[in-house]
Amino acid sequence: MITAIVSFGQTLITAKATQRALVTPLIEENRRALRELSAEYRALNREFFPTDVFEASDNPDPAFNHLMMQDLKNTRQYFFRGFSGRHAAARLLLARSEWELRAVVADPRERTAITGRARYLIRHQGMDADYDTIQDRLHDEINIGLIGLFLARSRCSRIDVTVIADPPLDRLEMFDESVWITLYSDIGAPMLYPRTLRFTEGSFIYNMERAEFDRLRNTRGARHLVITPNTTRGEFLAQFEKVTGTKLTEDGFRDLEGQFHAFRLEFSLAADLGS
Repeated sequence: MITAIVSFGQTLITAKATQRALVTPLIEENRRALRELSAEYRALNREFFPTDVFEASDNPDPAFNHLMMQDLKNTRQYFFRGFSGRHAAARLLLARSEWELRAVVADPRERTAITGRARYLIRHQGMDADYDTIQDRLHDEINIGLIGLFLARSRCSRIDVTVIADPPLDRLEMFDESVWITLYSDIGAPMLYPRTLRFTEGSFIYNMERAEFDRLRNTRGARHLVITPNTTRGEFLAQFEKVTGTKLTEDGFRDLEGQFHAFRLEFSLAADLGS
């Protein structure tokens, strides 16, 4: 009996040791595989999925604007592609740093450049919206944006503005570590501020949009306007006339300047960015 008890004990001990020898490496291997799989999924998420999604709204989203302003403060280069440069100029004046800005905006001399945004606003405003009135307002917004960029020249080492006849409908804002895409092409329920996606630097979308931005700046027929901190008002007005086909008087300049500052104040307060 004693021999049987001893043998039984030895068998249990041997079985437990054998189990540890076989199972423990399997557990560790599974853990390692899970860590590698998680890292792979995180890499895929960074490459193909947005880090942030801001849903469409009729009012500026403070969380959206605070995060974008943080990206702006942490960048050295700012790429903007949109209908006008009003929001870009307002952001530059609200921050305290220095950037190199490259912007692609719509050509105010081309009606086709205004059509896409006009259609979006008509969908937002409904059947009572007047198409001609909206187009005239959008034409003014482009001019106001150019004036705003001139007023923000002290914030930039250089501002390169490219004016093209057929800009993409979606707005793009690209920084050193992120790219933001505002989906004016979204066919969902139209709101004043469409759905926006944020991707990180190194993602597929970031690299694709960076290449597309360079292509647009070299579009055949594009016109360019260059502003530096040393650009005088007279030099800017000469470039403004060449790019837009409109000769601004002093009164005309002051009127657009006043409209820009009114927009900047309204936007900054609505977005909770101060004044």
